[in-house]
Amino acid sequence: MESVSGGDIAGLIAAGVFAVLVALLAVPILKLGRVLDELRGSIRTLADGATPLMDEVTATVTTAHGELKRVDVIAENVSDTTANVSALSSLVAATVGSPLVKVAAFSYGVRSALSQPQRGARRPGRRSR
Repeated sequence: MESVSGGDIAGLIAAGVFAVLVALLAVPILKLGRVLDELRGSIRTLADGATPLMDEVTATVTTAHGELKRVDVIAENVSDTTANVSALSSLVAATVGSPLVKVAAFSYGVRSALSQPQRGARRPGRRSR
């Protein structure tokens, strides 16, 4: 039989301690692996749910852009119509306004002439000179 030296016993103890240390560290490493697997699954689920949402947002933005183009066209038409109405009112004022002023002045003159007493007729309450 061979004799076992102190170095051999120390080597066996060190190997045993190392085996226990590896066993103790294996448990948290395995748990961390499961957590990473769950995280990967959650990210995949999130990405699968985000893709349709992004497609819907893209469609909404595209629709809104089209509607804004229509509003721009409508606003441009309103602006053109406003300019046309302004020009038309200026034309009507220039065409009809001057004759109306003349008619008003004429009618005022006629009313003034008709409301004045005739020459030679006596006004009541006044003395003649």
